[in-house]
Amino acid sequence: MEADDGNHRLLAVTLTSHDGESKVAVYVHAKLAIIDDTWMTVGSANLNEHSLFNDTEANVVTDDAGLVKDTRLRLWAEHLQLPVSEVDDEPADVIDRLWRPFAESHEKHRLTLLPGVSRRVDRLQGPLRGLLVDG
Repeated sequence: MEADDGNHRLLAVTLTSHDGESKVAVYVHAKLAIIDDTWMTVGSANLNEHSLFNDTEANVVTDDAGLVKDTRLRLWAEHLQLPVSEVDDEPADVIDRLWRPFAESHEKHRLTLLPGVSRRVDRLQGPLRGLLVDG
C-alpha cells in the first residue's frame, strides 16, 4: 500500500466460481508469490516468520526466472480467460489494460474485487505480528 502512494495501482481481487446466478468464493489454502518474474514461492505457509519457521507448513521456492515468468503468464491467461500471448507484456501495463477493466466490469467471470482493502490495516499488523510471533 505504501509503495502505491495513492496512485491506485494496487488491484486486490479474488477468484469465484459460478453456481447458476450466484458467485461462490473459491477457498484454497495454498499461497503463491511471484516477485519481479525472478523469484517464486508456492505452498501452504503464510508469508510471515511464524508460519514459515514454526508451523508444519511446506513451501517450494525457486529463482528460475524462466519458470517464474511462465507460471505468472499461464496463471494470468487462465484467470483472464485469454491466450498467454495477450498477457505477455509489461506487468503494470497488463494490469491497467486487462486486469482492472476485467475485474471492474459487471460481466460474468471469475474475478471479483476485494472490498475493504485499506491502509488502516497496516497499523494493526506490527502489534499483531509481535503478539503472534513473539507470544
